[in-house]
Amino acid sequence: MAKISFVGLGVMGYPMARHLIKAGHDVTVYNRTTAKAEQWVKEFGGKLALTPREAAIDADMVMTCVGNDDDVRSVYYGENGIFAGASKGVILIDHTTASADLARELYQAAKEIGLDFLDAPVSGGQAGAENAVLTVMCGGDESIFRLAEDILKIYGKAVTLVGESGCGQLCKMANQLCIAGVLAGVSEAVRFAQKAGLDVKTVRDVVKMGSGSSWQLENRAETMGENKFDFGFAIDWIRKDLGFCFDEAERNGAKLPFAKQIDEAYAELQQRGLGRCDTSALIRFLDDK
Repeated sequence: MAKISFVGLGVMGYPMARHLIKAGHDVTVYNRTTAKAEQWVKEFGGKLALTPREAAIDADMVMTCVGNDDDVRSVYYGENGIFAGASKGVILIDHTTASADLARELYQAAKEIGLDFLDAPVSGGQAGAENAVLTVMCGGDESIFRLAEDILKIYGKAVTLVGESGCGQLCKMANQLCIAGVLAGVSEAVRFAQKAGLDVKTVRDVVKMGSGSSWQLENRAETMGENKFDFGFAIDWIRKDLGFCFDEAERNGAKLPFAKQIDEAYAELQQRGLGRCDTSALIRFLDDK
C-alpha cells in the first residue's frame, strides 16, 4: 500500500482517485473547491488536504490533474505548493494535458530538490476514467516510470513510456491532432448520410466494421446526428490543446494545415456560444448559415 495524494478532482481526477483507494492505497485528496474534496472523502474515505503542500506531506507519490499550464504551476509552486511539502524521493506525476515546455520545467525543478517527475497526460475521456481504461502517455526517466507503472495501471489500460521528459505531452498532442481530424471526417460523413436520407445509426454500424472505423465514429456519430453534445471534453479544451500543437509545430517545423482549419471552425463555434459543448459539436459548423 502506497501513500498517494491526488490533486484535482475534476471529471477525470475524481474517478481516477477513486480507483486508487479502491485498490487499497492510502489516498489523500485536494481540490481547489474544497466541497468537492469533502464529497469525495465522504463517498470513498481517505483524507482531505486543504492545500497542495499539505497533500504532498508524507506522500510517496503525488498525482495532479488540473486544467492548464497556469493551474499546474499554481499547485506545484509557492509556499502552499507541492514542491514545498514533498520530501526527497517522492514521485510527482502530472496527468494534466499541458505544454511540453512546462513538463520539462517541472522535471528540472523537481530534480533540483531531490524529487522525480513524470508528465503523464491521459486519453479516454470521462468514460475512460470512470471505467479505468485510460491510455497513459508518459515522459521522464525509465527507472521512475517503472516504479510508478503498476499504480498507473490501476486506471490505465495502456501505460507507455514514450521518451524523456516532455514526450508524454508531445504524444498527447499527436493524439489530439488525430481526434480533431477524425471528428472532421465523422462530422461530414454524418451530415452527408442525413442529407442522403440514410439512417445514421445504420451507417455507423456498417462503417465501423470496415476501414472507416474509429472511436469517434463508434461513440459519437449517432449522438452527433441527434445533436447531443454533453459528453465532457469541451471545445474550449480542444482549442487549448491544439494551441500547444501549433506552438510545438512552429519549433519543429511540422505543417498542420488541416488542424488549423479545424481550429478555425472550433473558434467560430465558440463565438456562437458552444465552447462548453463536447468536441463532437464540430458538426454544428456544417449547419446552414
